[in-house]
Amino acid sequence: MLKQNKKDKQDRHRWLLIGFLCLFGVCLVAQVRPTEQKTKATGTSTKSVADTSKTTKKQPENKKTKVYLLHADEGQADKLARPDVQVLIGNVKMRHDSMYMYCDSALIFEKTNSVEAFSNVRMEQGDTLFIYGDYLYYDGMTQIAQLRENVKMINRNTTLLTDSLNYDRLYDLGYYFEGGTLMDEENVLTSDWGEYSPATKQSVFNHDVKLVNPKFVLTSDTLRYNTENKIAVILGPSNIVSDNNHIYSERGFYNTMTEQAELLDRSILTNQGKKLVGDSLFYDRLSGYGEAFDNVKMTDTINKNMLTGDYCFYNELTDSAFATKRAVAIDYSQGDSLFMHGDTLQMVSYNLNTDSLYRLMKAYHKVRMYRTDVQGVCDSLVYNSKDSCMIMYVDPILWNEGQQLLGEQIKIYMNDSTIDWAHIINQALTVEMKDSIHYNQVSGKEMKAYFENGDMRHIEVIGNVLTAFYPEEKDSTMTGFNCLEGSLLHLYMKDKKMEKGLFVGKSNGTMYPMDQIPPDKLRLPTFSWFDYVRPLNKEDIFNWRGKREGEMLKPTTDRRPKTNKRNLINMK
Repeated sequence: MLKQNKKDKQDRHRWLLIGFLCLFGVCLVAQVRPTEQKTKATGTSTKSVADTSKTTKKQPENKKTKVYLLHADEGQADKLARPDVQVLIGNVKMRHDSMYMYCDSALIFEKTNSVEAFSNVRMEQGDTLFIYGDYLYYDGMTQIAQLRENVKMINRNTTLLTDSLNYDRLYDLGYYFEGGTLMDEENVLTSDWGEYSPATKQSVFNHDVKLVNPKFVLTSDTLRYNTENKIAVILGPSNIVSDNNHIYSERGFYNTMTEQAELLDRSILTNQGKKLVGDSLFYDRLSGYGEAFDNVKMTDTINKNMLTGDYCFYNELTDSAFATKRAVAIDYSQGDSLFMHGDTLQMVSYNLNTDSLYRLMKAYHKVRMYRTDVQGVCDSLVYNSKDSCMIMYVDPILWNEGQQLLGEQIKIYMNDSTIDWAHIINQALTVEMKDSIHYNQVSGKEMKAYFENGDMRHIEVIGNVLTAFYPEEKDSTMTGFNCLEGSLLHLYMKDKKMEKGLFVGKSNGTMYPMDQIPPDKLRLPTFSWFDYVRPLNKEDIFNWRGKREGEMLKPTTDRRPKTNKRNLINMK
């Protein structure tokens, strides 16, 4: 009977266990199936869910571990008044996870898992991070250390000095808020507020930021700096000053090792009277060159000229510049500015740091220039500061008020940025428009035009001189038409008009009354009036208008090299 009861009890337990297992299985199936259905409905696999979880940024894990006492010369405790406080004196050593703390005396608060440490405080984490101070409060729950007075944080070759430092162990981030100094092998940085991460080597500084390097000083409102790659990220109004130049930027990068800068937001580079501005700048201090992109402006305050365009290159070591993309050279040394445009503008300096220094300014192609009193066009030109001469090549034309000058080549000699005289070489022609029908015309092999205060006063015509001239009364009434020819002619201008002409040597011609002028005599054989290519204003210099077909000058001399190509290649 007892055996039977025992057997019945075993059977009941067995069936009860089986029932629990079945119930557990049902619950498990009920949980799994909806999940599978949801996965199928959304079209998301378990694999993709796992992948997504990997991309989620993990927050640092806050381990709720205890602060342990490792050593103290003397320990005290008041179990009645403050049972949770330990008073430690002499060579105190504590540990929280991987952080070791040392001091002369300390209080350990067991309930809050926190520590107050006094005098000769030192924190050590591995062999890379050391923090020193006179006082420490450490919260083991938040893992935040607050150090005060004579604080020093050392991370390999980086040292942080301050009087108030908070160090967050969870984020491996130290920050100060009452002034501090960060030092590495290259630079010394000071600011009112700053933070430094030993893990990433990244630091951020705010308010009265100053980076001192043996070669330059950077001041800023906001700066980010990496102690590993030595790159400073400019985040606010900043100035970088060295012996020779000055950089202003509000956003950009500066590599303190290579001394290369990438600057944005209309940054400014200034060097010895020259200022370069652009939407973006690249500057290499060691190589001495800078590049500017979009809305570029380079100003020479000493020589009072300016270079604009959408791309500009400048080398401060060779004192050379290069501009393209709507490039314009502007001379504002006089009251009226001269604007000159070409596809490419270039400046090259020679014999730097000597008494024989001179510069070449080149413009090519489709050159157009405008000033209120003078306009010009040509294919290309070169200005040499050695003799203050500007040479215009390939169909050059100059206009001065109502006067037009042209030839195969025009040399303009300047005096204090104003035209002193001009030399028109081969197929020289000057035309003065009286009205739509009548033109004063003079042609010759070459001409020399002399200016006073920007106005043409005297023209010397040399070789094969032909004239078609309308003499005038004082009231500007034309009295006739004078056709003359000779070998040398002097023309004199008054009030920007031809006043009189004087031939030297033999000359011959005919004077016609105004109503008896032969139609074939109205124009000289080389007459041309190119008002349709003349720049109308400073904006019009970008609108190239070439001569009509058949109106381009054919050179009288072949200026090509006489040496064959093979010999040119082999020349040394």
